[in-house]
Formats: sequence, structure tokens, C-alpha cells
Amino acid sequence: MNRVRLRWELGIVLAVTLGQSALYSVLTLVRRLTISVPLGQQQTALNPSRDDAALWDALYQILSVFFDLALVALVVYLLWEPGSNALRRIGLDFTRFGGDAGRGILLILVIGVPGLGLYAVGRTLGATVAVQASPLDAAWWAVPLLVLSALRAGLLEEVIMLGYLFDRLRRLGWGWWPIIIASATLRAAYHAYQGFGPIIGNFVMGIVFGWCYKRWGRVMPLVIAHTLIDVIAFVGYPLAAALWPGIFGPVPAPSGTPTPTPSP
Repeated sequence: MNRVRLRWELGIVLAVTLGQSALYSVLTLVRRLTISVPLGQQQTALNPSRDDAALWDALYQILSVFFDLALVALVVYLLWEPGSNALRRIGLDFTRFGGDAGRGILLILVIGVPGLGLYAVGRTLGATVAVQASPLDAAWWAVPLLVLSALRAGLLEEVIMLGYLFDRLRRLGWGWWPIIIASATLRAAYHAYQGFGPIIGNFVMGIVFGWCYKRWGRVMPLVIAHTLIDVIAFVGYPLAAALWPGIFGPVPAPSGTPTPTPSP
């Protein structure tokens, strides 16, 4: 593919996906730092309700997931070449599911547990926004929707940040470590609205995930790890908020606090 066309394609894909989220997220952090309310007393929601009526809220949530997965389908389509299966090339298939699942679970221990500790430290130091992961309600579809949202985040981030971005930057002549660092930086940027703790945590996560993708050549273990980490965070949030309200519980929303568009 022509390099000029490849650069345009890469810019357009990032502009309509995670690059857009990164810009809004960084601007939201800047906005948060300019108001009189300390960062540690501000809050944000990852899965906010979209309508007061439960049925309509569920419908809007499903449509949101569908359109985000359409972006995943778009980048897979762009990766597709005659005589080459794009899903198999980036390792997003079930041919080695047992090994992929094992690696994904190992990554939860390597990334998920330290990430939780980093969030708690950030909240204690007042450098991280209170993140309300999931306002669960009594509807039977609440948990399935949260699991679907976690799967959406795992596919959207890992397929674009690893499968697609690595392929395109390699074709542009980038080395492996510049690609890994660039991907990790972008991952940190679109989580910036949560504060400085998540910026550091997601940068480290990006480095580890990027190194693992280079070594394994498969995106499936990273999708599994990311999805399971988010499932634990989304579904386990109410319990954590009840046990440690000062760290995981919501804080009163002060006036003037910006409300960002949540990033994946």
C-alpha cells in the first residue's frame, strides 16, 4: 500500500476511534485541573445511564456497543488482504483458545491487581478521580450488559491499539519499541480523564500488552485479559464501593466539575 495513503488511513481511523477519545480525555483532564475543586473530589462514570427508563437505557447501551464493534469490524476490514485472513494474521481466532485464555488470566494477575493498587494509591493521594464503574440496578439484564460493555472495550482497544496500529506502523517503517511506546502513550492519553494514576497504570499496561503482542503475535490473549479485568471492575464495583467507600465509592459531584464523554 502507498505510504501516503497508509498515513491518511491511519489518521482517519484514529480520528474516529481512540485518537478522538484521547483528545477529549486529555482536554477533560486539563479542564478538571483548572477548576477550584481538587481532582480527588471529582468523579466520573464508565457506564452511565442513558435514559431514566430501564428498557430504553438498555436499548441505547446495546446500540452503543454495536456501533463501537462496527469500528472494530472496520479496522479488520482494512487489514484484510486477498489470500490472507486478517483475523488469523493478528491472532483474533479460536485456534489456540486454551493457551490464549491461560495467558490472559496470567496477565490479569500481572496487570489487574497492581492496577487496582495504583488506583487506590491515586485516590488516597488525591491524584485520581473517583471512578464509578457500574451503577448496577435491579434489572436482570444489568450484568449481561456490563459483560457486553467489557467485551466491547477489550475488542475495541486491543484490536485497534495492537492488531491494527502495530501492522500499519510496521509498514511505515517503525521499529518495535517505538510502536510499543507510541501505543502505550495513546492508551494512557484516552484514560487521562480519570486522573494521573490511570495515566501511569494504562501506560504500563500498554507497554506490557505491546511486548506480549510482539512476542506472541496474537491479540486474543490481550482481548481476554482486558475483557476479564473490566468484567471484574464493572460487576465487582458495587461490592468494592460498599467495602471501601472512601476509595471506590462515589463522591458528591461538586459544582463546576466537567462531565467527560467516557472513554473505553
